Amino acid sequence: MSLSVVVGAGGTGRALARLLAEEGERVRLVTRSGSGPRHPGIEPVAADATDADRLGRLTEGALTLYNCAMPAYDRWPTDWPPLAGAMLAAAERTGADYVMLGNTYAYGPVSGPITEDLPSAPTTVKGRVRAQLWADALEAHQAGRVRVTDVRACDFLGVDTLSVYNLVVLPHLLAGTPAAYPGDLDVEHSWTYIDDAARTMIAAARHDAAWGNVWHVPSTSTLPVRALTARLAALAGAPGPQLTAMPLEELVRVGERDSIMAELVEMQYLDREPHVLDSAHTEAVLGVTATPLDEVLKETIDALPA
Repeated sequence: MSLSVVVGAGGTGRALARLLAEEGERVRLVTRSGSGPRHPGIEPVAADATDADRLGRLTEGALTLYNCAMPAYDRWPTDWPPLAGAMLAAAERTGADYVMLGNTYAYGPVSGPITEDLPSAPTTVKGRVRAQLWADALEAHQAGRVRVTDVRACDFLGVDTLSVYNLVVLPHLLAGTPAAYPGDLDVEHSWTYIDDAARTMIAAARHDAAWGNVWHVPSTSTLPVRALTARLAALAGAPGPQLTAMPLEELVRVGERDSIMAELVEMQYLDREPHVLDSAHTEAVLGVTATPLDEVLKETIDALPA
């Protein structure tokens, strides 16, 4: 059995480890706590992934190193560079292919569908962090030191996903209480199912055309927040959503008390204008398609506490 190393056990990391193990691969899942899904093919390991030497030893013999890590949202400029640097170094030293899970931040604001051929043009702190991570990895790839690819997702849907939508809207919807979403409720927005992100990463790792390129995860939906929430309520048998748009001024006030919410302020262009990920190239080359929205929402509902 081939070995894959997955760093990070958030929603996508867990889904990725599970899918690989179900295909018969050995998976070494690296997190600080040693947590992860229970499966005979998954070996959870407690380790600090910023330790390039330790991570290199854990990656020895692996075909692929998958980066599904996610530092605290309010610590990206300080925590991402050493973490990503250690993963890139581990891949270079061991000869493992390196697959990154990214997002759309590096593009900056885009008018119209977002395609993979767009250049990096970040306008925010977190966008510049993301752009630099890819630039460093791409430089190593072009120098022939490692094979890398970046699989980019949008806002996540799915079980155990720490997305703004799941945190801000989902609990209030099912409790029948009002919820305020920080963004325009009626603009198109791409939503990524965590399993689709994992499947795209696997497909990229197994395709020769993937290396040195960016790939977009097919979106399970591009519904606006209001329409998405109405569909979720209908499937859950819940009352119609009591949903309002949180004004930017209120988000700024909330951010004065909550450092994570404060980080949403610079990213508001993602939620107040249409933000649609074009994945036609990924679908045509890698053969990945999106999971139907109702299937994703029903899975989420079924996993909630009774």
